[in-house]
Amino acid sequence: MSDMEDLQAAIETLYEAGGTPADAAPVEEVMALLDRGELRVAQPAADADPAADGDWVVNEWLKKAILLYFRVRGMERMDAGPMEFYDKLPLKHDFADKGVRVVPPGAARYGSYLSPGVVMMPSYVNIGAYVGAGTMVDTWATVGSCAQVGENVHLSGGVGLGGVLEPVQGKPVIIEDGAFVGSRCIVVEGVRVGRGAVLGAGLILTATTPVIDVTGEEPVEYRGRVPARAIVVQGSRPKDFAAGHYGLPAGLIISYRTEAHGDRLQLEQTLRDFGGLDGV
Repeated sequence: MSDMEDLQAAIETLYEAGGTPADAAPVEEVMALLDRGELRVAQPAADADPAADGDWVVNEWLKKAILLYFRVRGMERMDAGPMEFYDKLPLKHDFADKGVRVVPPGAARYGSYLSPGVVMMPSYVNIGAYVGAGTMVDTWATVGSCAQVGENVHLSGGVGLGGVLEPVQGKPVIIEDGAFVGSRCIVVEGVRVGRGAVLGAGLILTATTPVIDVTGEEPVEYRGRVPARAIVVQGSRPKDFAAGHYGLPAGLIISYRTEAHGDRLQLEQTLRDFGGLDGV
């Protein structure tokens, strides 16, 4: 077996056995690889198979390693200037060497990866997450555990990307290259946002939220994903209940991004027309 296969086998065995502080060595090795971006909790299937078309693969054994990391580490005090923390997991450091800009009090946990060119305003990136080059994580945005964010993405102020460690087979939230996520958007439960897509302000997407393309003569519905380059705003779908007639949340695809939408003013006008202006 290769060294990586040996490491994976060790993690699988420790996970089944429960793991103790005495078992920390292979777990720490995996965390260092995640922290440097040499391993990813989830990755495009095309990385392993060029014939794979747009799908993603979850490396469950890495999620098991993260869960073991909580088990093998004890609580400790950590100081950051006048700020004090008390936790099991350390924070990332040496941002200048990594080519990453972090504005106080932005924080990223060790075991997450920030590519060169990432900008973190006062925001938070959790363990197992991956953030691609040139991405902006704006003020009070949260990148949950194991979330995968591509290159040149803008996560606007107050965005919340859900985390997932358990169940280990669960897919993380995935935001692909070039996407724009508007202020106060919430994306959870493994939703995948395609390349270049735009989410208008305040949109909430879960695995069961319908995303409805209303640009054609007949609606087309998606669940758990937003197509590439789609421009989506918050909408609703009517439903009858015993107590009356109410609307349930839905995402509405009101356009698709074109070369003209590369111009921010044009994109903002499209969102403004449908009440989904980002406001950043």
